[in-house]
Amino acid sequence: MQQLKSLSETPNAPYPYPDARGRYGQFGGRYVPETLMHPLQELEEAYASAKADPEFQATLAAFQANYVGRPTPLYFAQRLTEHWGGAKVYLKREDLAHTGAHKINNALGQVLLAKRMGKKRIIAETGAGQHGVATATACALLGLDCEVYMGTEDMERQKLNVFRMRLLGSKVTGVHSGTKTLKDAINEAMRDWVTNVGDTHYVLGTVEGPHPYPLICRDFQSIIGREARAQLFEQEGCLPDLLIACVGGGSNAIGLFFDFILEEKVKMIGVEAGGFGPETGQHAARFAGGVIGMLHGAMSYVLQDANGQIKGTHSVSAGLDYASVGPEHAYWRTTGRVEYAYANDNEALDAFQLISRLEGIIPALESAHAIAHACKVVPTLPKDDIVIINLSGRGDKDVSQAARFILGEEANL
Repeated sequence: MQQLKSLSETPNAPYPYPDARGRYGQFGGRYVPETLMHPLQELEEAYASAKADPEFQATLAAFQANYVGRPTPLYFAQRLTEHWGGAKVYLKREDLAHTGAHKINNALGQVLLAKRMGKKRIIAETGAGQHGVATATACALLGLDCEVYMGTEDMERQKLNVFRMRLLGSKVTGVHSGTKTLKDAINEAMRDWVTNVGDTHYVLGTVEGPHPYPLICRDFQSIIGREARAQLFEQEGCLPDLLIACVGGGSNAIGLFFDFILEEKVKMIGVEAGGFGPETGQHAARFAGGVIGMLHGAMSYVLQDANGQIKGTHSVSAGLDYASVGPEHAYWRTTGRVEYAYANDNEALDAFQLISRLEGIIPALESAHAIAHACKVVPTLPKDDIVIINLSGRGDKDVSQAARFILGEEANL
């Protein structure tokens, strides 16, 4: 049988990004106040040390197996496959990881790293609440104080996750500024970190922000693709033809894509939030309506106006409602390695219902965007092609939000 190489397990593989300056081509970097340069350098050094430490890696692996529940299944979606009538469809079931999403992979890794660094306090931002829940969970597990910043708009539409975070012992601080969503939560978390860098670690939840955060998050999430590669080889004896994942900041997509990035025959599609449509200005499709700019410490594609002011965003999904995208995604889009598309709110809500009825799986609204684009693509593919869709999270948190859109504003679950 063919031996399939794994990029993420091959440190000497010819993939040079990020470079020594934390850049992915023209993207990435460190655009931060001087007070954060030393903490970022400290974090970079601490992460490099932990990455090379067998004891740290063994501890992380044990938690991944015995606490998170990895590996998550790679599930053949027979009824979806039959419904679409095209390629064979597999779902990578990150919704079955502890806390209900891929976010635990990065949160647990970073909290372990922070404890190794001697930090006593953890802060985080969250949009849909899943990263906040994951960080609160890791802090409860490892005995660290935790404060999570969350836009009040997101707190309203994700009340369940707000309660979960508080139940886990974390403080949830509402952010009333700006659009009251993820962008503003990150702003407040960064302000906190600037003030309390001595004893505080900021667990940034996606492949965004200043170097080394995109690298750290990518590495902790790359377990998704490593597992998917091995699992598909066991079931089908081959590589997939196409990978599809939703893209907010981009951590679940990079988690699936990274292990295949050097496999030129494997196509990849990242799906952004189209909201009410890019033509309306009410969306979060950075590649469809953004320009190259800087937000939260990294150069990437950003939704901004002619004066460089960050535009408001909209998505039915709080986790995709963000004005920028990870710099490595920007690099992959510019080079053409990954294709990026978008799904609008109605398409995502239709997909949310479709997979629930056909497979008995209620997906996160974020993941429903990936399913929505698969609805367009999979029926056009040959029946012997294989598609993996990353089911990045479960939809418990989104049921009330979805009901208001599907049943009307009067819905009260």
